Amino acid sequence: MKRILLMVFRSIFNLPFWLIRIHQLCDVQKYDAQTRYRFLRKIISIIIKRGRINIHVTGLENIPQENGYILFPNHQGLFDALAIIETHQKPLVTVMKKEVKNIIVIKQVITMLQAEIIDREDIRQSMEVIMNMTHRVNSGENFVIFAEGTRSKQGNTLLDFKGGSFKSATKAKCPIVPVALIDSYKAFDTGDAKKLTVQIHYLKPLYYDDYKDMKSTEIAETVAGMIKEKIKLETAEQC
Repeated sequence: MKRILLMVFRSIFNLPFWLIRIHQLCDVQKYDAQTRYRFLRKIISIIIKRGRINIHVTGLENIPQENGYILFPNHQGLFDALAIIETHQKPLVTVMKKEVKNIIVIKQVITMLQAEIIDREDIRQSMEVIMNMTHRVNSGENFVIFAEGTRSKQGNTLLDFKGGSFKSATKAKCPIVPVALIDSYKAFDTGDAKKLTVQIHYLKPLYYDDYKDMKSTEIAETVAGMIKEKIKLETAEQC
């Protein structure tokens, strides 16, 4: 909370313009995805710096050149999405839980990104989201989804990745990009505002030929294993 307040305080004179512009960019018929996403990245880049956060990113070369892929990061905290958008240049569509869809500003961001809203308690609605994602990925859009389903609240330790989160990828036969986030939870979930470095590592993607013979639960275990190994390697080097 301290860091969020710091970001708001240092951006107080920018906020009116940003809010007006965000409201304008919610007109998705007038503004294309690149324009909307570029403005969002600009704001995020500014507030990250004002929040005394440095992002160390590796593996950008692992992001597929062709559009139509899904990022699967671990989920540490509220800062995760900001770190991903800051470091990922091409427009992304997020999958968000229904609980956040009416929160001020976030609901405008949902419109700007044309995010998919999922109700994990409603199987039919979840399947509709999977089918929508499949269609949109096949149409060339790029997605990010947190396969743990919720924040781990255990620092750099992962929760189990849910196999159902990968069904849209298997149906779309698209590249799966594992993403390892390290120390992201320290940004907003610790009550601290000290200078901080958050790591984000884009790992080598799994293409359809790599996973076509695997069950969704096996894909989930494989992706989670890749992320765990990267976190273990990077945190060991810090010691």
